[in-house]
Parts: sequence; C-alpha cells; structure tokens
Amino acid sequence: MRTLVWFFLLLGVVSAGEAWAQRQAGARPAIQAVALAEAPALDGIVATDAAWADVPVATGFTQTTPDDGQPATQRTEVRIGFTDQALYLGVILHDTHPNRIITADSRRDASMGDSDSFRFILDTFADAQNGFVFGTNAAGAEYDAQLVGSSGGGGFGGRMSGGSGGGLNVNWDASWEVRTAITETGWSAEFEIPFSTLRFPRGRTQVWGINFQRTIRRNNEEAYWAPLERQFSLTRVTHAGRLTDLIVPDPRNLKILPYVLGRTQADFVADDTDTKGDAGVDLKYSITPSLTLDATYNTDFAQVEVDEQQINLDRFSLFFPEKRPFFLENAGIFSVGDAGEAEVFFSRRIGIAEDRSTVPILGGARISGSVGAYKVGVLNMQTEEVAADAIPGTNFAVGRLLREFPNRSALGVMVTNRQNFGDFVTGTQYNDYNRVAAVDGRLGVGEYGTVSGFLAHSWTPGLDGNALAGQFSARYSDETYLIWGSYTEVGEAFNPEVGFLRREDYRKLFGLFFVTLRPENRFGFQELRPHTSYRGYWGRDGFQQTGFWHIDNHWEFRSGYEVHTGINLTYEGVRTAFEISDGVEVPAGEYPHQEGQWVFQTPPSKPVRFEVQFVHGGFFGGDRISIIPELDVRVGEALTASFAYGHNDVDLPGGSFVARLFRARVSYSFTPRIYLQALGQYNNQSEQWSMNVRFGWLQQANTGLFLVYNSLSHVDGRLLDTFPGEIQNRGFIVKYTYLFDVFD
Repeated sequence: MRTLVWFFLLLGVVSAGEAWAQRQAGARPAIQAVALAEAPALDGIVATDAAWADVPVATGFTQTTPDDGQPATQRTEVRIGFTDQALYLGVILHDTHPNRIITADSRRDASMGDSDSFRFILDTFADAQNGFVFGTNAAGAEYDAQLVGSSGGGGFGGRMSGGSGGGLNVNWDASWEVRTAITETGWSAEFEIPFSTLRFPRGRTQVWGINFQRTIRRNNEEAYWAPLERQFSLTRVTHAGRLTDLIVPDPRNLKILPYVLGRTQADFVADDTDTKGDAGVDLKYSITPSLTLDATYNTDFAQVEVDEQQINLDRFSLFFPEKRPFFLENAGIFSVGDAGEAEVFFSRRIGIAEDRSTVPILGGARISGSVGAYKVGVLNMQTEEVAADAIPGTNFAVGRLLREFPNRSALGVMVTNRQNFGDFVTGTQYNDYNRVAAVDGRLGVGEYGTVSGFLAHSWTPGLDGNALAGQFSARYSDETYLIWGSYTEVGEAFNPEVGFLRREDYRKLFGLFFVTLRPENRFGFQELRPHTSYRGYWGRDGFQQTGFWHIDNHWEFRSGYEVHTGINLTYEGVRTAFEISDGVEVPAGEYPHQEGQWVFQTPPSKPVRFEVQFVHGGFFGGDRISIIPELDVRVGEALTASFAYGHNDVDLPGGSFVARLFRARVSYSFTPRIYLQALGQYNNQSEQWSMNVRFGWLQQANTGLFLVYNSLSHVDGRLLDTFPGEIQNRGFIVKYTYLFDVFD
C-alpha cells in the first residue's frame, strides 16, 4: 500500500508540473525594480523623497475580505528600487480618514492583523514555494517571517501535516530596517532589506515572485496587489506577481555575533546562591547566495521568553514550541512528520531536558539553503555532560535533502542521529544511540488539491518490534469547500529521540469537511463556516484509545464579532489506570461522552478585545466544565496587555478537582526596538507562581542588550489568598550581543 502511494506521488509530479507551467504562463501583475542613484533617506516620507521620483508605481489592490473581488477601498502605491547593498520599498497608503488609522502595537513581530498594516513576500527563487515576508504597521513595527515549502492554503487546522515543508516561521528574525510616518493623506513606509539578509540563486539579473498585502483594520479589510481567491493568504506564492529587472550583487556575507553574560541565581530551598559570567559567539557566513553556514559556540538563550504553561488533563505528552533563535532560520527545511504529534526532528530535544530544564550546549553548526534544484540542511550540535544530574554529553546530527517540483510538489529524505558519550544511562560508553531515517513527499494536484505523506524508521539498541511510522494525507481547498483526510500509523518500537512523539503504538484516522459561505449582506453576517471533523486513535491491536467527533458552525459578523457553536461526541479508552490529578485516579475502561462548546469573540480592531471559550459535558465517567476567558487591552501603540484564565471543574467517580491556569502578559514598547515585557503565570496543579520580566534594547537581527528577571514561588491554596507566595528561586541575567557585519 505504501509503495503504491509513493509511486503515484512520483508519477503525478510530471502532469502537475505541466499544469503549473500553463497557469504560470497566464497574466500576473509585474513591477519593475529600478537602480537608485542614491538610497532613500529612510524616514518614512516617500512622497517628497527625490530618490523615488522616477520609480514606477504598483497599485490596483483587490479585496479578499470583506467584499471578495472588489477594489480596495483605499489606494496603495508601491515603489521598488535597489542599490549595490540593499532592496528598497517605498509605500504610500492613502486613507481618507487618517485619524481613524489603528496603530495597535509597535513591538517587533507584533501581529499585523490587529492594526492597519502592510506586508509583502519575496519569492527570491521564483519557485512558488518559498519566500521571505516583511511587514510593518503605522507604528513602525518590524515584522518578518520565513516561508519554507508551503503555499498559503489558509483554512482550518493551521500548518498542514505530512512533511515536505514547515510552513510560515514567524519566529525567524533578520537584519533590516523600516520607517513609517502618518501624514495628512494616510501613512507611508520605507523598507531597507540588505541583500545579505536574503537568499537567492546565482546570476546578476533576476526575476522574483512578489506580492503585497494591505490591512485596513477598521473595515476588517484585506487587499492584495496580485489578486487571490479568498481561501488563500499572502504566502500563496503560486499566485504572486513578478519583480523584474532586479540586479543583485555577488554575496559577501559574514556576520559575527559574540555575547557576554552575567548571571546570578538564588535557590531559597537549598539556601544557595550561584553567580557567574559567561561568553560565547555565533557566526553566519554565506557560502553561496543561497547556502548559509551558521555556527555557534557556548550557546546561551537567556534572552528567550519562557514557555507558556499548559494544563494536562490527559495521559499523553504536551507539546511546547521552539523559540530559540539559532534553531529558527530555515527550520522548515527540517520539518518531517505529523506536526505536534509525530515529528522526526524537533529541535527542542537539543539543550532542553524532559523536565524543560536547560542542558548546556557546547556548540554546533548548521548548513542550510539551496543547491541548484535541491534544498539541503545539515545540523550537528554537541551538549555538555551534566554530572550532577547524570546527563551524558550528547551529539545530535540531522541531515536533510529535499527536491522541489512545480505546483507545490516536493520529495525529500531525512536522517537523524543521537549519540551519547558517557556511562550515566547505559553503563557502556558509546552504546547509547538513536537513529531515524525518513522519506516524505508532497504533490500539488491541480489548483486546489494536495497529497502528502511520510514514512520513517527508527533504530534504538534494546528496543525490538515495529519501528515504522508513516502518514498519508489528501487535502482539497477552494473558495467554498475544504476537504481533508489523513491516515497515520506509528509502530510500538518507533522511537524518534531527536523528534517528538505525543503517543505511542497507534493508528490515527482524521477527516474534515469545512464549508465557507458568504451571505450577501444578510443579517450582518460576513461568513458562516459550518464544518465537521473526526479524529480517532486506535492501538495497533484494535483497541480504541480516543475518538473526537466535532460538529460546529462559526458565525462571523461584518462588525468583527464572532460566535462558535458546536457539539463534540467523545470517546476515551483507558488501558491502564492513571492519576489525572493528585489523589484522583481514572480507572481502566471505556468512556463515551458528549459535550457542548461555545466561543464568543469581540472585534480585533477594538482597543479592548474579549474572548471566552466554554465547554460542558461528560469526562472520563464524570463531568467537566471548562471556562477560558481572555482579555486583550492596548493603549496607543506602546502598551499592550493580555490576561487569560483557564478554569476546569472536574467531577469524576474517583474524586473531584479544579485545575486553574492564569497567565498575564504585559508589554511596553518605548520604540519598536526598545521594550519591556513581563509574563506571570500561575498553575494550581503545581502550586507555583512564576515571573519572567525582560528588557530588550535591540540592534540588528535580535541582538543588543537584554536584562532578564526570573522567579518561582510556591503558592499554597488560591492565588489571591497567598500571593505572591513563598519564593523558591530567583535569578537575574544581563546579556549583551553585538553584530559585527564584516563586509558592511
């Protein structure tokens, strides 16, 4: 069966490529890049800058929301020029009511959907699958992201599983600048993107794919220069326009990023205080215009925000996303597997222990990018031995080769290896290892269809049995319908120790039928989205572990308010009793239930936004009420705050308990590059209150000065009764990173 699937994947590439070529031959808008005699002043003022005087203008944007296919309600003008060093964009965003422009957040990588904003994508290889996204809002926020192996399908479910692409990586940070200005006729922006920040093929004169997106938040309006069907987003680069007459320089890119760090940590439980200093360095070098070497020594990620806590009301592993900068560039190249459930490579396995404590990273290197028609990725990292915790020194190695074809198609292979050095685990040096090999593919079928899958095998000494895992997935998405189905199987001995596995030894069946309807101005509705989905898990012996049938409708109003109304038919099969909370056990057995759910959201354009999720129904033989309210507040462009509270009231035959999780996040941006952020979290299951406060004074590519404060307190009982609790540990970190651009 699997062999047959892969045969059809390969066979379809040829016919799909022909269809793609025919479509690409159709008319798409084009804009000419012009060599500039001198660089713009980069002050956000485009209209009076002589550098833009003779540069052609791209305009004529088309809506996807709220009035699909209609011209944008406000005029947008885009000019593109270049020098020997950088690409420049000058954008004028006309607005007949400039006093109503919404400037929600000036932080780096702030959401562009919550304010008036402008974004663009550069498909530098013109392969209609990859790209770099840059954007800003009227407050001058710097937004960047990297697209790898995806093509803007949008729709339900987020990132598509099945390998051959990691989608949009919004955590990628690059070195570039933008300035904005609000004027009497709207607002304007000037972008400077150094060529050393981008990756592109060899050759002086190039044609890139490009598209622009403008958001007018008060109208809930999204408009694009190269028109898109409403189910697609900016990352649908198959529909992008063309940037012509661009002359790029020969690459000379060498960046050295040293850091120095001081840290003091007080453990009040052990009555111990530790103070130390440290230093390390990162290096980035462009081997070719499309292939980059990243190296690191004595790596430290003290400036990275801590994980958001989660409540686990089940018996399977929780998934925490990667946030560390070194692992984020070209991360999508290394993406193979079922996202969040069975991933062949998961970079958090490097330098982070199972309890989420830090394991020192001695150093490592990564080569990633493109070689001809192939994408390649090679990663090697070495962690230090931690004798106090019996953690051996470990080497992690990953190799990836991916061949992309027309029409969103690709075929790739990956291998991973973990090799321990030391006798803490096995008692035998050099005999504790884990290896995985995988093949994955994606086939674009016509304009709207995608077939994808992967097959992987692991090798672990002393672990016998079926060590295979694989998935086959098919998806169709047009303006009205999204139909998606997949089958996944994981053997009992499949063990990706450099990856992530949420549950073991299972078969999973998933199906989704999603309909998007747009009534013609009836009853104030913008969209109605009735849908149903099912996901079921069975042990490979036929025992059903989980069943979840979801039936729902989303009611979105033109005003921005949204209501979701649904019911869930659930099933849990428990083989072995487990403790779900202290003193409360779920016995082995079968648990079929029903539950109702309701979601209410206020418009994101408002300075105060509220959302609440409510679920009530059967749960492991008893009853559960789950209420999750969230309040988001913004004051101007500088201050944002978010408060979320998860309340789960569970009544089971074996006992009752209440699981609470509170999270407060506050951020103040003095400028787009100077910020103060605080994250406080309370979890009554662990009876802990944690604080993470970060001050950042950024320079280029997320370098600069960072001051970080962390604390952890024991809270006995309700948070408000004993806040702030008994302090357990407290730490303070000062870190400074500087970027030396050798060829600047």
